[in-house]
Amino acid sequence: MIRVLVVDDHRLVRAGLRTLLDADPGIRVVGEARDGDEAARLATDTTPDVVLMDLSMPGVDGVDGTRGVLAVHPAARVLVLTSFSDRERVREVLQAGAIGYVLKDSDPADLLAAVRAAADGHVPLDPRVAGALLPATGDAERDGTALGLSPRETEVLRLVAQGLANKQIARALGITERTVKAHLGRVFREIGVLDRTSAALWARDHLPAP
Repeated sequence: MIRVLVVDDHRLVRAGLRTLLDADPGIRVVGEARDGDEAARLATDTTPDVVLMDLSMPGVDGVDGTRGVLAVHPAARVLVLTSFSDRERVREVLQAGAIGYVLKDSDPADLLAAVRAAADGHVPLDPRVAGALLPATGDAERDGTALGLSPRETEVLRLVAQGLANKQIARALGITERTVKAHLGRVFREIGVLDRTSAALWARDHLPAP
């Protein structure tokens, strides 16, 4: 059972999300919060698997709310609920620790799929915003640094493109599997993909040969 905390400043939106989520037999809403501050308090008591976080709220918004939730409940997966007009702030909330985001006009089935994906540790990103976050393509012979990836993250991405599993990547780079997963999470967010297969295809198209 996936435990979800819903965070939105509009009562009607919270009610609608609760109805949708609770209708799924594998999901249960364990709490509702009106802003990021209340979300952090409730996260301590309800220990949700996924926090569905509105980005634009009066008081403590989704960016600071994400930081607050993860400070008290680091295991939570924060999934941001946003509008396309907020795309410039999406990068901020991802840097604050959110695992992904869905748009408010998404199909209900897509929202449920994103919640399940987040709970499984995947990185749900709506492609309509993901494309807007990527730098201009320009020269195909760019490296990961041009996209905001660190040299180590670029190394991890290259090894993913070679088909290596996390354990093999960890051994090759002399780091832990946990660190590999952390690097991959950020890589996925930066290049706007959902899984390692898409990341591998992206790397083959955009990263120059080492």
